[in-house]
Amino acid sequence: MKVFKFGGASVKDADAVRNVSQILSRFQGEKIVMIVSAMGKTTNALEKVCLSQLKASEHRNQLLQELIQFHHMISMELFPSNHPIFNELELEWNTIPQTVNQHREKGYDFVYDQIVSLGEWASTKIVSAYLNEQGIYNHWLDACECIQTDDTHREGRIQWEATVDASRNKIFSLLDTRDIVVTQGFTGKSPSGHTTTLGREGSDYSAAILSYCLDADSMTVWKDVPGILNADPRKFSNVTKLDKISYREATEMTYYGANVIHPKTIKPIQNKNIPLMVKSFVNPDGEGTVISSMEDENYPPIVVVESQQNLLHISTRDFSFVAEHHLSNLFALFAKYRIKVNMMRNTAISFYVCASYKSERLDQLVEELGKEFKVERTKDLELITVRYHNNEIVNKLKEGKIVLLEERLKNTIQMVVKHVSIPERIK
Repeated sequence: MKVFKFGGASVKDADAVRNVSQILSRFQGEKIVMIVSAMGKTTNALEKVCLSQLKASEHRNQLLQELIQFHHMISMELFPSNHPIFNELELEWNTIPQTVNQHREKGYDFVYDQIVSLGEWASTKIVSAYLNEQGIYNHWLDACECIQTDDTHREGRIQWEATVDASRNKIFSLLDTRDIVVTQGFTGKSPSGHTTTLGREGSDYSAAILSYCLDADSMTVWKDVPGILNADPRKFSNVTKLDKISYREATEMTYYGANVIHPKTIKPIQNKNIPLMVKSFVNPDGEGTVISSMEDENYPPIVVVESQQNLLHISTRDFSFVAEHHLSNLFALFAKYRIKVNMMRNTAISFYVCASYKSERLDQLVEELGKEFKVERTKDLELITVRYHNNEIVNKLKEGKIVLLEERLKNTIQMVVKHVSIPERIK
């Protein structure tokens, strides 16, 4: 039994859905659990819809109608006009304003999960229906029947024992009658029965969870690149595909911010030694990259660049030492606001932290830190990480930049940098 994960780019339009069907036709007779993300940039669109509905923005109806029309046009290209998919989608989209009003008092994170998760619901409904139309018969499954989480909204924590039991009971019975099960990534269900999400880009993690629960033979992530590359091809030329990497190296790369797979993906499959393939949906015949327990230390330099970084310089107001009790309080606040620390360093009276600015949570953290500490904040920075570095590539990466913070380990160098213009560099 295989687990396949298709991301948003692989189902971004009608032609992409047809391509997914062609890929699956290569695996006739095999048992496949298929996790599908929201189509294209639907998650971003739904985030705007959710916020506009909560704020009663004058543009809320327009944003919702644009979302509905996007999915309607894709469906028009795939199905006859009398297909039941049209009515099913329309009924679900029209529940959004009512859902927001009904749960408004439960807060943004709760409402977010109920609304934004509809992207995966819609994409799987369309993909499942189209595959059945093409004779690739499958069962559609609500992932909330399998993925059990706690009550943490927007970043649900998996309840493993309950998830294993539910996944095995539900999915194995479905695979008894059809070879393919189509379900959603990114979503789960809390003990109270409400939808939760696993964090942005969490569909990879969903696939790894189900791979673990079902003892899959393999897991495959289908992407628009030929495999895992040693740098982002949008930012660097002459990138190299890695034919194979170890679980450990994949974990390091995702920890440092590589947009390869979701950071939580590796551990579940590593625990059961399930190989993970990263393959191209553009060229499915390509070999891709295999992530497994096999160690290989002969890696080329691997470069990861994260933008939208904030550097926080935190110090005590009375110039006393940043002692253990201060650090304890600081880490408690980072945990409270669920801020991932990308890089840090402490001195006698200061504590430097680099973190991604992706939500209002960092603003809230800085505000609370300011009640006890002096906080200086520098925005719009980059965090550059180089694994297996050499002086030539490090010096090249520093060109046109000011290094604000640097850390060197045995195989890794990290630099928080600010881009500067030519006049600034002359000064």
